[in-house]
Amino acid sequence: MASRPSQATPPAAPSFPAPRVADISPFHVMELLARAQALEAEGRDIVHLEVGEPDFPTPAPIIAAAQASIADGRVFYTPALGLPALRQAIADFYRQHHGVDVAASRIVVTAGASGALLLALACLASPGGEWLLTDPGYPCNRHFVRSFEGVPVGIPVGAENGFQPTLDDLAAHWNERSVGALLATPANPTGTLIEPERLAAIADFIRARRGALIVDEIYLGLTFDSDAPTALALGDDLFVINSFSKYFGMTGWRLGWLVVPDAYVRDVEKLAQNLFIAPSTPAQHAALAAFAPETIVLLEERRAEFRRRRDFMAPALEALGFRITARPDGAFYLYADCSALTNDSERFAHELLEEAGVAVTPGLDFGSHRPERHLRFALTTSVERLGEAVERIRRFIAKKA
Repeated sequence: MASRPSQATPPAAPSFPAPRVADISPFHVMELLARAQALEAEGRDIVHLEVGEPDFPTPAPIIAAAQASIADGRVFYTPALGLPALRQAIADFYRQHHGVDVAASRIVVTAGASGALLLALACLASPGGEWLLTDPGYPCNRHFVRSFEGVPVGIPVGAENGFQPTLDDLAAHWNERSVGALLATPANPTGTLIEPERLAAIADFIRARRGALIVDEIYLGLTFDSDAPTALALGDDLFVINSFSKYFGMTGWRLGWLVVPDAYVRDVEKLAQNLFIAPSTPAQHAALAAFAPETIVLLEERRAEFRRRRDFMAPALEALGFRITARPDGAFYLYADCSALTNDSERFAHELLEEAGVAVTPGLDFGSHRPERHLRFALTTSVERLGEAVERIRRFIAKKA
């Protein structure tokens, strides 16, 4: 009697979602924002110092340019790398404002700075390769590295070095699995810069090891005491990210750019074609007006206003018991040490919102290096509203004493 054919063992059921998703943390600040908005819906007045979005409207010339392009019906796909005229305008901006010649062919217009970071890491990250990042730092950086199966390695940084890594830090964390570093100057959440000499030494260190360096410069236009140089002055082998969101006031337009070394332009173009097809066409036509002289005049006035807010808020918070351990050089944040007031910044932030109507971001969003000791204050409202926040915080602290 013939035996029955054996059946192959069925494959194990796949596991969904992919394991990487478990390593992607939510934006804790968005939970605070949602709660703040719920309180506002109940009639509460909330001072918003939590989300990194400037309160100024998009400059009128930019809006007018968008309206004109839409009225003309010019809302078709653009090339994946962006409108040639916009790429050239960005190159001209580097030459005129930073004294650096960057070929327009190296500039990739993207769906926000996030799209730029996505393209850079899609091009460079590989499974198991380690990327050095600062801790604290912008949370999406480590999450994007993980999304492409890379390994984010946090470098604990503190006030003694302006919350920025030193060459010794890079040397101590670099090993045979290291493939690159992703740094920001000015940085979120601290607003501090990497001095040009320090960044040059770091770039040379990584270059000597045939690694990749990505520099996030989305706050570069918002420096206060000097015009900081772009990292592009250090060579043409860096990947540099910038955005129309912060300095240019175009957050919701979702438009940024990535400067790519020549050898990688075609690779990034292929990725852009497949991931995005093209950036937003109306946003690109609008951004052509971002570099107009009348727009720049307005943006410089806003930069001065952010400095005024910093100079008001820093001493006001220090008078309440916070410590600003590294004075921000740019952006619009204060990363304040709150350890004299609480040993749990997350709980403090939630209580401050519920009891005082002031929304701030706990350090938990920015990494694992002493997050319980820090709060980020976003200076994205008027000095008058900042003053109201200070008074509410003063009463809140007095009540807890």
